[in-house]
Amino acid sequence: MATIHIDTATRQGRISPEIYGHFSEHLGRCVYEGIFVRPDSGIPNENGMRRDVVEALREIRVPVLRWPGGCFADEYHWRDGIGPRESRKRMVNTNWGGVVEDNSFGTHEYFELCRQLGCKTYVNGNVGSGTVREMSEWVEYMTFGGVSPLAELRAQNGHPEPWRVDYFGVGNENWGCGGNMTPEYYADLYRRYQTYVRQYDPAAPIAKICGGPNVDDDNWTRRVLQTCYARPHPPEDFHGFMDGLSLHYYVHPGGWDHKGSATDFSPEEYYATMKKALWMEELIKLHGGILDQYDPEKRIGLMVDEWGAWYDVEPGTHPGFLYQQNTMRDALVAAVTLNIFNRHCDRVKLACIAQMVNVLQSVLLTEGPRMVRTPTWYVFHMYRRHQGAQLLDARVEGAGTADGGLPALHASASLDETAGAVTVTAANLSLTQAQDVTVQLGGAFVDRGQGALLTGDVHSRNTFDEPDMVREEKLDVMGVGPLVKVRLPACSVASVRLELA
Repeated sequence: MATIHIDTATRQGRISPEIYGHFSEHLGRCVYEGIFVRPDSGIPNENGMRRDVVEALREIRVPVLRWPGGCFADEYHWRDGIGPRESRKRMVNTNWGGVVEDNSFGTHEYFELCRQLGCKTYVNGNVGSGTVREMSEWVEYMTFGGVSPLAELRAQNGHPEPWRVDYFGVGNENWGCGGNMTPEYYADLYRRYQTYVRQYDPAAPIAKICGGPNVDDDNWTRRVLQTCYARPHPPEDFHGFMDGLSLHYYVHPGGWDHKGSATDFSPEEYYATMKKALWMEELIKLHGGILDQYDPEKRIGLMVDEWGAWYDVEPGTHPGFLYQQNTMRDALVAAVTLNIFNRHCDRVKLACIAQMVNVLQSVLLTEGPRMVRTPTWYVFHMYRRHQGAQLLDARVEGAGTADGGLPALHASASLDETAGAVTVTAANLSLTQAQDVTVQLGGAFVDRGQGALLTGDVHSRNTFDEPDMVREEKLDVMGVGPLVKVRLPACSVASVRLELA
């Protein structure tokens, strides 16, 4: 019998809704066909945005959307994506498949998508092949509400009012596809470029995100912070160069050179995948510890703006489009990763799964007019009530270990103070053993409980012919008072909502 002990009396910090963010790059069929369709496509849309996709994304309360990349960001020149679509510049997407990019989805279309989703905006600027002036003028075009040639150009293109840019990334992966820079060189560039990300509206400040490390490259983190972080005196006057430092980490079961199949894998490969997913916690501690040396008040967020499982592409698909299927294994990767982000909400302030549609660990797959929700979509749906809630300590006892020495049960919990309800999310990582779980609330009593469950064979997935093979089911929650009981099948994710007396 496993027990999840929850301390309801102590709040450990607010879980930023942006931890549940998403990423859409001009890569494969993510933007084109996945989100944005042509007027003559025959697919129901509003201003080019697929209605089915937007509705499904609104169901999981997408809080923020990062765009246009990724590697694509550092070869994207924003002026190519404004004005009449028929006259926009065509280019070759050299990063992803060598296909023609016609720039029909640009700045105006991105903000229209965010309007329909009701989410915050995260724009990634071009440092690798762009200029300071280009970045500065893009910020002005998007956010300046006064009189200027760029504000006038925006109005001529159909949007007189400025938009709000909530987050702005100054470059992307500049240690790799964004320029193959040294940390010292990038840090100097970051200081320069971020200067011209002007704050035109003090009531709607732009949070500036500095390009952080690849996986466990702590040297990059240290060198960039040494150059870019200047501690003020007194500390409360902090107006530093950055509001966030990015971190990118992808789970590859067999390593970068042998990622493995998304659907055909052994139990040993499954446990190797989960071990690598759990390593996210060590990465957060590693880079968070370095940040603590410079920023003990935790004013700078660790922004994990690319994460997820990355396998070999599906057989017969374009190798540069990174299209992969999504199984219960991916649901468990998402569940433990989101639990980890919740538990480190004091430092992790934003995260973006890669990517939103048709690329890598996507929440949706499309094929012509058809769309399916992946197992990962259901995890985001089950976890949505953590957004903005107060983190509670959730300690697991008696669950034992799964094969490979992994913890059999992985959990997090939060308190919705407005609703007076506790949300507990848990993943049973074992492929063979069910778990009878007691949820013990310290200092509170349960008046009513309800639960949702996602389970199935670890290889189970949703296809266009069988779109509901994996779907959310009702989970029986037994008991009231200071404890309740649930049964979690092997290979399952659960969400329990406990209304307090």
